[in-house]
Amino acid sequence: MLALAAACNAPDRSPSDSTKAVASLSDSSAVACADSSAGLTLPAGFCASVFAEGVAHGRHVAVAANGDVYIAIEDTNPTPKAMPAGTRPTPATSFVALRDTNRDGRADLMRRIGTLGNTGIALANGFVYVDEGTAIARYARADTALVPTGPREVVVDGFPLTPGHRARNFAIDTTGSLFVNVGSATNSCQAKDRSLGSPGLEPCTELLTRAGIWRFDANRLGQHFNAEARYATGIRNGMGLALAQDGTLYGTQHGRDQLHDSWPEVFPDVAYQAENPGEELIQINQGDDFGWPHCYYSIVERHLVSAPEYGGDGKTTSQCASRKEPRAVFPAHWAPMSLFIYPTTGNFPQMYRGGAFIAFHGSWNRAPAPQAGYRVLFQPLSGGESVTFADGFAGLPADQVQPDRAKHRPVGIAAMPDGSLIITDDAGGRVYRVRYKGPAKP
Repeated sequence: MLALAAACNAPDRSPSDSTKAVASLSDSSAVACADSSAGLTLPAGFCASVFAEGVAHGRHVAVAANGDVYIAIEDTNPTPKAMPAGTRPTPATSFVALRDTNRDGRADLMRRIGTLGNTGIALANGFVYVDEGTAIARYARADTALVPTGPREVVVDGFPLTPGHRARNFAIDTTGSLFVNVGSATNSCQAKDRSLGSPGLEPCTELLTRAGIWRFDANRLGQHFNAEARYATGIRNGMGLALAQDGTLYGTQHGRDQLHDSWPEVFPDVAYQAENPGEELIQINQGDDFGWPHCYYSIVERHLVSAPEYGGDGKTTSQCASRKEPRAVFPAHWAPMSLFIYPTTGNFPQMYRGGAFIAFHGSWNRAPAPQAGYRVLFQPLSGGESVTFADGFAGLPADQVQPDRAKHRPVGIAAMPDGSLIITDDAGGRVYRVRYKGPAKP
């Protein structure tokens, strides 16, 4: 069983080697904070505190140059299994704005804006852009204004929402290109979704409008979703999208489910579907095809293999020769929810600058193995091992973790002006702040 991630650019490295590399960092003790209530385990020299509480269903996050924090609120129909029992529904909200007015490290001012939110949010060109599920809207915001002063304006509408993956997270580059994730409608494009032995459709027509990245113009209002705007394809659900300082677009992909459940004759051991397929970090160029639904990343074979819906047996690669392999791979079903590339000028130690932080929401379908994830990993974009950066969100012993019992589940990541990280949580409604408190390092 994989305990943690293996980078796929080192084919001679075994998964167990990666486990050992991660363990050395994840064993570090949390350093003392003025606010010790956060309960996270971090590498030596880092400190976690609670920036805000009560931000129910908080998803992705963006931070303004003055330190104001904006968090999208999922109101389109939050997945029941993502919320602990007894969680109260939030008032209808598109996003919340938080400000620490007295600079004590904790937000003391919260404002709710709009009436319908979903997952994605970004600050660009003097606007707050927010995902509303079937549309992306924006609100004009002055540099020092907590609450946007402009009216809601629709940038793009008509996104398909149901069935399937609803997150319409996005990234905006310096030229104004708006890259939007449109996840798949189904698990693996079967004729009958999630059914025993149902073959995959050929062609998989949902690829025309789902399971890829679309590009629009963030500076133009009144655009409509269309198949011709597709930028890349074969991405089952790319909930993490981020741009590196050089403009390179990166994403994460949620792997498919139910390899054993749907194909027990091909995969007789239920443990295979607990450990496969790997979650992926991908580098996205226009026209790329990452393989879904025809391929998935096999942890065993350590590359893309043909899906059973399309004649695969866990080893063959006939469907996958022209598909793009991931840059790095992580354990199955951990659910990468966001991707943040740390600034090269941030105050974190040099090893983190320009690298990727990935928030893993946590699994629901790793039985008979324990559920896992529920943490933030750091992945160098230059290659090499990923390491656990922040753990302890679930607040439970490892053998008791379940998605509806976890106290907190990380979702969004962004950086404050001082280089500290903001991490959101859609289960307990907490917003964390992680600062580097150790000695300066080269």
